[in-house]
Amino acid sequence: MTALDIPTARVFEPLLAPSRYKGAYGGRGSGKSHFFGENIVEEHLSIPGHRTVCIREVQKSIERSSKQLIVDKINKFGLNSLFDVQDQLIKTPGDGLIIFQGMQNHTADSIKSLEGFDRAWIEEAQSISAYSWRMLRPTMRKAGSEIWASWNPASPEDPIDDFFRGPGSDRADLVAVRANWSDNPWFNDGTLPTERVEDLRARPDEYGHIWEGDYVTISDAIIFRNRVSVEDFRSPEEARFYYGVDWGFAKDPTAAVRCFIQDECLFIDYEAGGVGVELDDTPALLEEIPGAYRWPWKADGARPETISFLANRFGFKISAAEKWPGSVEDGVARLKAFKKIIVHPRCKGIAEEFRKYSYKVDKKTEDILPVIADAWNHYIDALRYALDGVIQNRRRMPKFTQQTVQRIARQ
Repeated sequence: MTALDIPTARVFEPLLAPSRYKGAYGGRGSGKSHFFGENIVEEHLSIPGHRTVCIREVQKSIERSSKQLIVDKINKFGLNSLFDVQDQLIKTPGDGLIIFQGMQNHTADSIKSLEGFDRAWIEEAQSISAYSWRMLRPTMRKAGSEIWASWNPASPEDPIDDFFRGPGSDRADLVAVRANWSDNPWFNDGTLPTERVEDLRARPDEYGHIWEGDYVTISDAIIFRNRVSVEDFRSPEEARFYYGVDWGFAKDPTAAVRCFIQDECLFIDYEAGGVGVELDDTPALLEEIPGAYRWPWKADGARPETISFLANRFGFKISAAEKWPGSVEDGVARLKAFKKIIVHPRCKGIAEEFRKYSYKVDKKTEDILPVIADAWNHYIDALRYALDGVIQNRRRMPKFTQQTVQRIARQ
């Protein structure tokens, strides 16, 4: 028996215990494939006769499989003498076997050959079809067999995503974890950090799906598409800062932001937030933003008692932002009127919301509707409140004096 020392990211710890279904989903650089590849090698080293099938929906050649990843792990651990790597398969200690298959290449009858296998690992599982998933699950019937899946989510309607994250995913024999680059302790060992930062800067519409494991969205529905960039900058001392806060309810976060306007661009340099923030903890949350006591705040007026508490008990210069029918739409229009919106990298909450804040989309026709979805809007609401006064009510009727009425009558 050869002992292996395999460092494992903490995010994958729930997947180490036995379970019929194990899933890991998220963006690029998380180490999902490396985790499962290392587990396959470890199991085949310690369990004689172990059999694993590595699956993709479409596998036109062995080069397009996960074989090379597993071979790399075998080489990394110095196990070349114990594993017989062949063209189409890998023979493992104790007459074990690792094979590689594309589900589209097999019929229901041919897939029955997997009945005696111990593990099935589906890589790029977001592409697995409903038919393939229905075939595979009952085929893996050996006692103690497990089905593993790793994927970058594309849509909640994908069969694998619906199974692991949709209704019914609370079953006792299923465990799934979300893993992203930020969960990978070894992420900085290479070129990926530069790639991620460049995507965040230059391709924010794609960034959420590629790096954070977000679903693919219809980019035209993203309200601030191509209008927001995440860049490092230094806030000028002479700036006129605007502060805003949106109160949390239930699972919605309390969200606070600070911003300033310069050269017709909007800069967002600080944020603070949290879910389940109690009233007594709110002052400390707002204090995370520099200058919180010196500058005026604008807040959601739905909680006047909170505004009063902060003003009278703690001395915050805080008042309710004005609201009117259509104030959300007016706020969006004013924000889009800036030449550019620049978000500091430390403001991760509002950067994420800008990537996801969108108009509703008809699921059947994919038509983009003129209705703003009530989601991913807490920090953005705080930003609208902060700019109270800068954002104007475009629906307010003009005030008429007796002189203007007479002038209009003469025309």
